[in-house]
Amino acid sequence: MILVVDDLKEQRQITSMMLEFLGYSVECFSSGEEAVDFIRRNPADLIILDMVMDPGMDGLDTYKEIIKIRPGQKAILATGYPGHERVKELKNIGVNKCLIKPFSLDTLKKTVLEELEERRPHA
Repeated sequence: MILVVDDLKEQRQITSMMLEFLGYSVECFSSGEEAVDFIRRNPADLIILDMVMDPGMDGLDTYKEIIKIRPGQKAILATGYPGHERVKELKNIGVNKCLIKPFSLDTLKKTVLEELEERRPHA
């Protein structure tokens, strides 16, 4: 299961359609709060997480809450703002890959496969 967390409906739809085309099961959420609530009850193989979400928690705050529940949770940042000051902090706590919006199907496929195959110790 891959979670797509983005405040923009169109971005959730496009990313979800691409992932489903690639054969993945997908759940979409419009806020970090919704994603955290889902993670409390369900595991996810991967989370594709927007950095800037309004209103509510941004990608960094969302991931901080998620790793309290599921240490070592794999996630990919998807952002149109790769220079955002909070991106560096997100990388420091475990989000190693970044998709720059807009991204292609091939880029999504490669990045998802790399992240899913990467072995990391759970905190």
